Amino acid sequence: MAAQKVLCDAIVIGAGIQGCFTAYHLAKHKKKVILLEQFFLPHSRGSSHGQSRIIRRAYLEDFYTQMMDECYQIWGQLEHEAETQLHRQTGLLMLGMKENSELKTIQATLSRHRVEHQYLSAEELKQRFPNVQLARGEVGLLEKSGGVLYADRALRALQDAIRRLGGQVHDGEKVMEIKPGLPVMVKSTSRSYQAKSLIITTLRINVCYWPEKVPGSYGMSQAFPCFLGLDLSLTPHHIYGLPSGEYPGLMKVCYHHGNNADPEERDCPEAFSDIQDVQILSRFIRDHLPDLEPKPAILEHCLYTNTPDGHCILDRHPKYDNIVIGAGFSGHGFKLAPVVGKILCELSMKLTPSYDLTPFRMSRFPGLGKAHL
Repeated sequence: MAAQKVLCDAIVIGAGIQGCFTAYHLAKHKKKVILLEQFFLPHSRGSSHGQSRIIRRAYLEDFYTQMMDECYQIWGQLEHEAETQLHRQTGLLMLGMKENSELKTIQATLSRHRVEHQYLSAEELKQRFPNVQLARGEVGLLEKSGGVLYADRALRALQDAIRRLGGQVHDGEKVMEIKPGLPVMVKSTSRSYQAKSLIITTLRINVCYWPEKVPGSYGMSQAFPCFLGLDLSLTPHHIYGLPSGEYPGLMKVCYHHGNNADPEERDCPEAFSDIQDVQILSRFIRDHLPDLEPKPAILEHCLYTNTPDGHCILDRHPKYDNIVIGAGFSGHGFKLAPVVGKILCELSMKLTPSYDLTPFRMSRFPGLGKAHL
């Protein structure tokens, strides 16, 4: 029997947060869209699983802060449509040395965009957050609009919305072959598809949960914020954390950098101390969060893609302009997904993008312009 071929306006590969928002925007434009996911939903094998993510406007770059304005609006719109809470405002506390250039740049960016924030001296920090311990010369910057996104809940809400808008979500279908052309042909493990356009959205970091010595001491009920550590404890990458809540009595604190540890070690507590980033986090917790135990109780993994400059790729394929690529979202892709999905939708529909895509073009990397499928 001949393989069934399905014709649609757009196919989106990858049902993570970027792919889901892309399909959501396409469905909002009344496009016949199919979202393909190789694993059965829900799953924990990608970059979008887990219960929580940080949302913030605090960035070094103006273009991210600008994009986040619309992201907050779209997150609110989805929350209204789903009739469920997807976001909670906690504030975002950034810690760094007084002379830290990143902290100064972020403060300047927030000021230019009139985002409410507050500079906190060491004395003010200690008074407001007594369970945060500071080294000499460290200060804080509090962004009032920062908070927590409920990640798993958001993915479910998006997938439900796509179906409600007439789109299709096909999980358990791994893409086996892509044939560029008009239309583009996509063959999965189940069937073959044809579409006017194709959107592809595809380091592992260790996600650690640390026990509170007194349960709830770093929780939302105590008005403890999300936080971001800049250049602390002589670390070359940022350390971030969210208030306790995902697991009772445990706080999520992570090092924003990949690791080559064996994934089979994830359930072996004895192996924790051998992982470099966990050692870095243990020192940070000992020095700054004294009401946490300096040994994680749970270690999970999050897969994510990155680029050399840390900015994602949002662009059309250099040879086939009906194939759109969204990749390299690193650790800040979840909060930006509403606008990233909108941009990928616009590219696939040949619309003028809502934002300047210069920072996200493939052409910034020599050699990528010769990419082929």
